[in-house]
Amino acid sequence: MKNPNDQKALTGFSGSWGRAPHYQIPSKSQNLNPKKGEEKIYDIQERVFSFAQRILEIAEKLPQNRVCDVLRAQLVKSGTSIGANVEEADGAVTKRDFINKIAIARKEAKETKYWLRLIAGKYIKTELLEEDIMEVQEIINIQSAIINKTKGE
Repeated sequence: MKNPNDQKALTGFSGSWGRAPHYQIPSKSQNLNPKKGEEKIYDIQERVFSFAQRILEIAEKLPQNRVCDVLRAQLVKSGTSIGANVEEADGAVTKRDFINKIAIARKEAKETKYWLRLIAGKYIKTELLEEDIMEVQEIINIQSAIINKTKGE
């Protein structure tokens, strides 16, 4: 049996399968694209929370029409659900439940990436969404790493 302290090192969450808010995996573009005056956030819970706030800002910028109302609703649902599922994973009681919640968060991140790509260039300038699309891809990569490392224990 592995040392329980290794759990936090591998997944960033401590305890049985939760309770630590400090998951840190530097991404490939670790310091390439922080916004001016900002540093990358490596705490996964804070990172997805900040991303959800950005999704809300993007949703407010969409034009007011019936098509964009549907896109806005889908984007907000998937973009904010990522963080909600990461928070649920933090409270998971079993390894299986933890992996399941992170996998759901990853599915929501992939859906969010789709909606961002769909609105890029059509309703909001592509260059304004490039960093957000890169960020959601990094979140997907981090979640995949969490799942793979947790399964490998």
